[in-house]
Amino acid sequence: MNTREDRFSRKMLATPPSGIRKFFDLIIGRDDIISLGVGEPDFATPWSLREEAFYHLEKGQTSYTSNWGLLELREQIAKYLERFGMYYSPKNEVVVTIGGSEAVDAALRAILNPGDEIIVCEPCYVSYQPLAELCDAKLVHLDTSVNGFYPTARQVEKAVTPHTKALMLCSPSNPTGRVIPADELAKIAEVVKKHQIWCISDEIYCELIYDGRKHVSIGGFPGMKDYSIVINGFSKAFAMTGWRIGFMAAPAELSKQVCKLHQYSAICAPIMSQYAAIEGLKNGWSEVERMRVSYQQRRNLMYKAFTDMGIPCTEPEGAFYLFPDIRSTGLTSEDFAARLIEKYQVAVVPGTCFGKGGEGFIRCCYATDINKIKIAVTRIADMVKELRK
Repeated sequence: MNTREDRFSRKMLATPPSGIRKFFDLIIGRDDIISLGVGEPDFATPWSLREEAFYHLEKGQTSYTSNWGLLELREQIAKYLERFGMYYSPKNEVVVTIGGSEAVDAALRAILNPGDEIIVCEPCYVSYQPLAELCDAKLVHLDTSVNGFYPTARQVEKAVTPHTKALMLCSPSNPTGRVIPADELAKIAEVVKKHQIWCISDEIYCELIYDGRKHVSIGGFPGMKDYSIVINGFSKAFAMTGWRIGFMAAPAELSKQVCKLHQYSAICAPIMSQYAAIEGLKNGWSEVERMRVSYQQRRNLMYKAFTDMGIPCTEPEGAFYLFPDIRSTGLTSEDFAARLIEKYQVAVVPGTCFGKGGEGFIRCCYATDINKIKIAVTRIADMVKELRK
C-alpha cells in the first residue's frame, strides 16, 4: 500500500515554495502594511495596449494562435531584438511564451539532462534553481556577492567543468538591480564560446536601466547566437504582469524543441495579450520611458534614504530593486524582515530567498507609490535606530 507521500512526486515534495510568496502571504488582507516585497509595477498597463486588446475581443478574436505565437508579434520581437545587435528569424527562432517564467522553464527542460551542470549566478531570481533541479541537473552556485553582485568571466571560467551545460545570467539583476558591465559581458561571452555551453540570458528588465546607460545583450556579441537563449517579456517594462506574455529567442533547432514543449504544456499565449504586446512594441515606447523615469526617481530616493541611515547598498543600475546590507544591525535577513513586518508594518524580502550571498541583505522593490516609499524608509530608519541603541 502506498504511503501518503508516495501519492506525489518526490521532486515536487522536495521543492520548497517561493520565499517571496511566503512573505507576500503574510500581508494579504492587511491594509496597514506597506509592501516593498513583490516585484510588480504599480502602473496600470498603458491605455493603448488595453484598447488594442478590447478591440480584438470585440471582434470575437478569442481563438488559439499558432503554438509559436502570432507571426506579426514574432516579427515585431525580431525587429526589437535588432536594436541590440541580434538577428533572429521570426518564423522559427522566436517563441511567444506565457511570460518570461515559462520561457525559463521551457529552455531548461529543452537543454538539460540528468547530471548536467548549470552555473547559476547568485543571488538570483527564485525560480532558476528549483526549475533546474526539477530537470535533475546539478546546480553550480556562483556567489557574486564577492564582486559587487555581478559575475565575472574569471568566476565563470573557474566554475566550468566537463559536465557544464549552461550558464544562467540575469542583467539587470533581480534581486540586486546590478547590470553586468559590457566589457565583462564580452569576456563572459568568450568563456561561453570557448567551452561551447549554453548561456540563458534573462533580460526581462532590460528597458528599466538608468543614468543614460544602454542595455547590452550577451547574445549580440560576435559568434554568440549559436550559444545564446535570450529571454524577455512585457511584464516589467510595459506593466503587463497579469497578461502573461513573454518570449524566447534562440537558434532554430532549440526553438523547435521549446515550441514542442510549449504546445504540450500551454498551447499558446493568450491571443488578447499577444495583440496588446504588438501594440506595445509598435507604439508603447513613450509610456515605457515615462515609467522608467519614475522608477529612476524612486530609486534615487530610496538609495539616498538607506545611505543616510548608514545601511550600505550598491546603487542599482537597472530593474526596480535595491539590495541593502543589513548585517550591521546584528539580525539575519529573515529576522530583520519578520521584525519589520510585525513592528513597523513594512514588507521586504530576505536576501536568503535568492540563494548564496543573500544572507545579511534584504530586497526592497521601489515599484511602489513614491509617498509610500517615503513612509516605508522612515519606518525602516526608525527600526535601524532602535536596533543600534
